[in-house]
Amino acid sequence: MRPAALFVLATLASIFAVSMVGVAAPAPAPPQPQPAPPTRARRAPRLPASPEAALPASGGGQGARSPASVVALRAPGPPAVLVRAGSFTMGSSEVEIAHAVTLCKLEPGGDLCVDETEASFANELVPHEVYLSDFWIDRTEVTVASYRRCVSAGLCTEPPYASGGQRFDRPEVPVVLVSWSDAQRYCAWAGGRLPTEAEWERAARGAAGRRYPWGHVYNPFHANHGRLSFDELDDGDGFLELAPVGSLVAGRTPDGIDDLAGNVEEWVADYYHPEYPSGSAKDPRGPDMGEERVLRGGSYILGRPWLRGAARGHDLPTSRRAWRGFRCARDA
Repeated sequence: MRPAALFVLATLASIFAVSMVGVAAPAPAPPQPQPAPPTRARRAPRLPASPEAALPASGGGQGARSPASVVALRAPGPPAVLVRAGSFTMGSSEVEIAHAVTLCKLEPGGDLCVDETEASFANELVPHEVYLSDFWIDRTEVTVASYRRCVSAGLCTEPPYASGGQRFDRPEVPVVLVSWSDAQRYCAWAGGRLPTEAEWERAARGAAGRRYPWGHVYNPFHANHGRLSFDELDDGDGFLELAPVGSLVAGRTPDGIDDLAGNVEEWVADYYHPEYPSGSAKDPRGPDMGEERVLRGGSYILGRPWLRGAARGHDLPTSRRAWRGFRCARDA
């Protein structure tokens, strides 16, 4: 290349370099603030569906669950029910007693309804009007757990479960193997008394005079009953012997009282007499004296005629039976 041309090129390169020195590189754009990540609303902790769901299952190791995934809950109702003052017809007519005899003959051992058995229903005579003041009556029979509190307080006698009755020693079932005095003592400790026979029948039959606590028609699934037979036990209602109190909700009275038919027969306050006095009465307390006390309600060894609200039983007050308990009443 010619020297003149080289000179021109060198001159142009110098001019270009000088011009580039005064030109600044563009400043980088300032960082733009990044948008904050969207905040998530905090969820309130979910409460367990039931207290049992918050507790670990026992016996299955950590994290084990109960095999039952659904727990059926039922409101138990108040501990006592107020029965309002009013009149009702206590006792049975000849027609009702004839019906009781018919029911007896319908039992599996109906041929055992001999004259003596049929005559036993006559103690429901005569029907008579009774007026009762307001009173409270326990919704269920007294349970083993409740009775044990009186035993722990030193005021009630321990039932003789150790003498062969261990299977009845369960907290949720009616206390049994108690005498009349045991029942009276417990009710006094609990601030009440045994119901009178009239109060008990009014609670079971209502002012309208139902045949059974739930109505006029017998239903074997409404009560923990037995049968008239050489084998008195009947598990057709779901229970061979004692049932937890309040188990058969369908047998509840319209007033909300449970187990007035079956499960255990119940001591009441009155002395027994085989016939009611004639004429109307107000707040009757029964005879002034006698050898036996009245029993009401039938039990898990008795069949349908003895589960009627008017049916009467009786026994010595010192007796103890595995199918006998009680409930308490209180003045309103």
